[in-house]
Amino acid sequence: MATPEFILELRRHVGHTPLWIAGVTAVIVREGTVLLGSRSDNGALTPITGIIDPREEPADAAAREALEEAGVVVRVDRLAWTHVIPRVVYENGDQSDYLDITFRCSWVQGEPYPADGEMTDVGWYALDELDGLDRLDDEMRARIAHALADGPAAFEGGR
Repeated sequence: MATPEFILELRRHVGHTPLWIAGVTAVIVREGTVLLGSRSDNGALTPITGIIDPREEPADAAAREALEEAGVVVRVDRLAWTHVIPRVVYENGDQSDYLDITFRCSWVQGEPYPADGEMTDVGWYALDELDGLDRLDDEMRARIAHALADGPAAFEGGR
């Protein structure tokens, strides 16, 4: 996965020390389906995810990541879940603690494709068939479940 330049700059100063990083997950739905992609680094099936840029609004980051990774325009409907994922230790020794902010998003336009190389393929998966997908881990299933659950909008309007 491409590491943002601001993270690389921080790493030059702090080495492998754990970094606190805010990220987003965009659970994009369309007529009984959800958009998932195969990660190019490990083949896992996931919704669209990414790191929030400095001073970027989280909902804007979710929409940006959808366009950058999958070539689709989305409307961010609501905040679905905020949680900390277990520490990630990368092969090079870098350590990161991620605050994930999961949003439910609606597809607006664009046919999905692996736009920036972070995914090898992307496509629509029927919601009632997610249980049979072995490359979709429990963490990603939880993000999707929270996004699909009914709940109040965390902000007005959508983006």
